[in-house]
Amino acid sequence: MPSIEGAALVTGAGRGIGAAVAAAFAAAGAPVALLDRDESVVATAEKLRAGGTETLALVADVADAADVEAAVGRTEAELGPIGVLANVAGVLRTGPLLAAADADLADCLAVNTTGVWNTGRAVGRRMHARRAGSIVTVASNAAAVPRAGMAAYSASKAAALAITRALGLELAPHVRCNAVCPGSTDTPMQRSLWPDPADDRGAVPVIDGSPADYRLGIPLRRIADPADVAAAVLFLASPAARHVTMQSLTVDGGATLGA
Repeated sequence: MPSIEGAALVTGAGRGIGAAVAAAFAAAGAPVALLDRDESVVATAEKLRAGGTETLALVADVADAADVEAAVGRTEAELGPIGVLANVAGVLRTGPLLAAADADLADCLAVNTTGVWNTGRAVGRRMHARRAGSIVTVASNAAAVPRAGMAAYSASKAAALAITRALGLELAPHVRCNAVCPGSTDTPMQRSLWPDPADDRGAVPVIDGSPADYRLGIPLRRIADPADVAAAVLFLASPAARHVTMQSLTVDGGATLGA
């Protein structure tokens, strides 16, 4: 398993992909700060702590720069220097662009884009001063491939990808910045799009695709597990990817045909 140098800060760590990323860093032996605006993050952190990992639960909003600065400061005071930042916090708003509310775009940009901006600055400044560190942003395959009914989400993730790459250029040569772009993943967010979130058969139309929506199916015939995405984040964050920066790794079972 790849090793992690320093503490790891994971946003959106209360559940889903964020919780899986936090667990992956814990398994690699890193102290982990779990940040989420949902108080469920406390229970997630306690579960990792019970397994022997040094953890810190932070209830904070990535869209609030002051919240982020305070959380980052507390992480370094209690767990030590942040060696890895994983930007996983995200929200999804769907629906036709022509009928969308202004709040749909505002919400997606606040969390998915401004959140990456805020954490990247707060942690990036510290990493730059130490001349070491790695930042990984979980974006989406929708950042590069159009999705009907997902304009706000896609735009916010494309912007997050652009910020991450620009940050990688500005922080080189000592700090690496990369992105993971998942496709459909078995999370509460994904299941919220199904007729019945508790019914696993909701994945079938996603796997099969929808010609009416110009959406291809998934060649590997499964949606991702959060651990699949976490494994890619762990790789990019670790010294195993020491010569990789400003790149995006798509983890979608081939859904976007390598686009």
